[in-house]
Amino acid sequence: MRRRALLATLTVTTTTAMIGVPMSDAATLDPENTLYMDLKGGRVVIELFPKLAPKMVARVKELTRKGFYDGTPFHRVIEGFMAQGGDPTGTGTGGSDLGTVPAEFTNERRFLRGTVGAARTSDPNSANSQFFIMFAPAPNLDGQYTIFGQVVSGMQYVDEIKRGTGPNGMVQNPDRIIRMRVAADVK
Repeated sequence: MRRRALLATLTVTTTTAMIGVPMSDAATLDPENTLYMDLKGGRVVIELFPKLAPKMVARVKELTRKGFYDGTPFHRVIEGFMAQGGDPTGTGTGGSDLGTVPAEFTNERRFLRGTVGAARTSDPNSANSQFFIMFAPAPNLDGQYTIFGQVVSGMQYVDEIKRGTGPNGMVQNPDRIIRMRVAADVK
């Protein structure tokens, strides 16, 4: 009887830790296509979608492995919409020196809570290093921006990111990514 209660507790605790991800899915995450993003509150786990956005996934993994995202700010954060980061200048105009990534639009996924998309200018083929994480669904973005990942754990830490002000949501003294790693590289 005690063993059954302990197993039930472990199952509930483990399942609850993976926000919105059934245990079978959580256990099958590919470490090569999983990011660990450490924020001030804790670890956010992001599943990458290389079949949907191979070029953007490759770019993010390359930059992550170089330590590019470590210490970068969430410079634009709009309540009820999204948190945007990946610009080392914190202005929204910066990026890596690797050039742009072409758009990889899909009809297979939608912009829902926890979706990770590639930020860009008005040119659909101008993504680079910046990305955003959705706080809520935004169907108006579907088919307009590249979806390359989904938060599968730690969304509560994304919810804690400091919000910006004004219509553009720019943040004064923004929260930063402490560290970001590809799960396969973490020992």
